[in-house]
Amino acid sequence: MARNENSIFYGVDRITLIVYVLLVIMGWLNIYAAVYDEEHQNIFDTSQKYGKQLIWIGGAAVIAFSILLIDANFYTAFAYGFYGFFLLMNILVIFLGKEIKGSHSWFRFGSAGIQPAEFMKFATGLALAKFLSNQNIIINQQFRLRLKDLIKNYKNTVFALLFIILPLILIIKLQNETGLAIVFIAFIIVLYREGLSVGFLIFGLLTAILFVVALIVTSISGLLITMAVIAASAFLFIRRSRKNLILVIIVFIAASGVVLTTNYVYNHLEDHQKVRIDVLLGRGTVDLKKEGYNVNQAKIAIGSGGFLGKGYLQGTQTKYDFVPEQDTDFIFCTVGEEWGFVGSTVVIFLELFLILRLIFLSERQRSDFSRIYGYGVASVLFFHLAVNIGMTIGLMPVIGIPLPFFSYGGSSLWSFTILLFIFIKLDSNRLLILR
Repeated sequence: MARNENSIFYGVDRITLIVYVLLVIMGWLNIYAAVYDEEHQNIFDTSQKYGKQLIWIGGAAVIAFSILLIDANFYTAFAYGFYGFFLLMNILVIFLGKEIKGSHSWFRFGSAGIQPAEFMKFATGLALAKFLSNQNIIINQQFRLRLKDLIKNYKNTVFALLFIILPLILIIKLQNETGLAIVFIAFIIVLYREGLSVGFLIFGLLTAILFVVALIVTSISGLLITMAVIAASAFLFIRRSRKNLILVIIVFIAASGVVLTTNYVYNHLEDHQKVRIDVLLGRGTVDLKKEGYNVNQAKIAIGSGGFLGKGYLQGTQTKYDFVPEQDTDFIFCTVGEEWGFVGSTVVIFLELFLILRLIFLSERQRSDFSRIYGYGVASVLFFHLAVNIGMTIGLMPVIGIPLPFFSYGGSSLWSFTILLFIFIKLDSNRLLILR
């Protein structure tokens, strides 16, 4: 961006920066529209959420500049330090934090609150990049990959998964914050970029599909018989050998295990989690005034916007508070109602463009650490985007995660800003490496 090497903007990707600013400003305007009323029309009123969000945006700008001022090598050197510090913060919040809506995950400072689980995302991205880049150095220094190195790689996969699973379990079990916790699953995408077999991904997707089918199908015995027939048929059409027979039997046993344990897993979920799954799958009769209310109102708000929308500040569903959490988790409803299909498409395009831009920048990195971290940022943003919009239109269960750079809240905005700008700084350092 800047030609002067002494400038903090030296090497900063201008396109990424512009898209970030656009998304933040559009998010702020939509928060104003979501909570707008005729008594409070001053968009700079700090007693209202949009005024408070402006303060958070100012803080985010300070954070962004601070990150650009720090040497890029700092983030590599202290990657494990960040991970350990925020892991500790997520433990301390259980004892020192305040419970909000059943979740014990907030530090309160007067009227403001900070959620350490949000900041655990960038810390996990750094730690994962540090670990995987170190393993790449070890492997690249060898002339050929031997059997013992393959075994070592499997061990590396286990350790990499531990970096992801540890905060996930901690946040779910101790903080009761399921929505934020499952975001860490997005980091598994990074492992596939770094060589993890796609077979694991296929296995995971098939397991999820089988879990859903087992919930929908009432006859478990009928489902098992159908699977047995499919397994037998598959063996007839593939090359018949002892090895393939064993493989088919193992897959059938594993699939049967998933089917037989589905009800057990479902029955041990929290009541609100069961309700969200039932609403998504249409199990039983959904009361649109109770458990189905959020999603139903969200669909009405988005659908009522039509092609061009009702106009800025003209949304009736959001203005009269028909949509719950319309400035946070369901902020996309405001976009759909007031900006219509066209506006919604623009927002989704900008979010996706940013993600694709990050992937492009990641692939041009000369440092393994920077590439891996870049993919981590892109994966987290994509997961947030897909799940948030998916739940507002009824394609995914409501789990309560923010839309990147749009939803109200300081913790989410600051965490996304840190997540993004660390990579922007790492990418700018690429020019210095080339010299």
